[in-house]
Amino acid sequence: MSISLFRTLIAISETGSFSAAANQVFVTHAAVGQQMKRLEDQLGVALFDRSEKSPRLNQLGKALVPKAREVVAAYDTILDDLTGDPALIGELILGAVPSTIRGLIPQVIKRLITAYPDLRVRVTPGLTPDLQDEVERGSVDAAVLSKPARVGRHLNWVPFVEERLVLLAAPEVEESDPARIFATMPYIRHTNKSSVGILADDWLAAQKIEVNDMMEMGSLENLATMVAHNLGVSVVPDICVPDPVFEALRKIPLGPAAASRELGVLTRADCSKMRLVERLLDEIRTVVAAHAQPENV
Repeated sequence: MSISLFRTLIAISETGSFSAAANQVFVTHAAVGQQMKRLEDQLGVALFDRSEKSPRLNQLGKALVPKAREVVAAYDTILDDLTGDPALIGELILGAVPSTIRGLIPQVIKRLITAYPDLRVRVTPGLTPDLQDEVERGSVDAAVLSKPARVGRHLNWVPFVEERLVLLAAPEVEESDPARIFATMPYIRHTNKSSVGILADDWLAAQKIEVNDMMEMGSLENLATMVAHNLGVSVVPDICVPDPVFEALRKIPLGPAAASRELGVLTRADCSKMRLVERLLDEIRTVVAAHAQPENV
């Protein structure tokens, strides 16, 4: 019996349909149906209710899912106890918020694959709420994101850095008083669908600061590009491992009342690749520490 059959069964349980499971396990919809028919034949039982157009797990199928998780977890960690270190081969599916993809994530991955050349890493970008959903569904093994609003017992959250909010401005902006800058410069808002956008908007509201909205951007990288062209200013986290565009901009402190974004790694509590995730965290901390520097003024 192939372990892939159990992986597909778990994917169906998490996504709710054959078509969504096909996307998660990277096979066709037809292949999912064939795999589940083969699993039923091998077990000699029916696992799905096929009375409707879309098959649904029956009670026996639902009861099998926790057992399938145990089998998959045991398979994925089969060498851990024997070697004292995970066999870092195969693939790590890593979600990441866009602000980490041009600086932190590439450097971390480079360190990982240099140490473990047989390891493949696939990066999935997304905003924090979307990445949390993917972690919960099992679409990604782990995600680097802002601290979620709620972390249930089925999830594991490990923070690694706090990034204080700063006022982001182009190098040619000579003024250093945030109040004057807010009063005279256009403001570029980060989408409030993201944790960063919500954090910045909440801080502006708490300080009773009115801004002259010019535009709204969907990602921190695109926002920084607009700021670099001196099209406006914005309130953003002082990225711990910046890309060259962000690094060249002015980061003006907002005082002791400035909030911070907490970045960390989110996994499911039953993640079968926790030792690999722990190594990932070690590399993240190393890269962040190497880039730590005094606040820019």
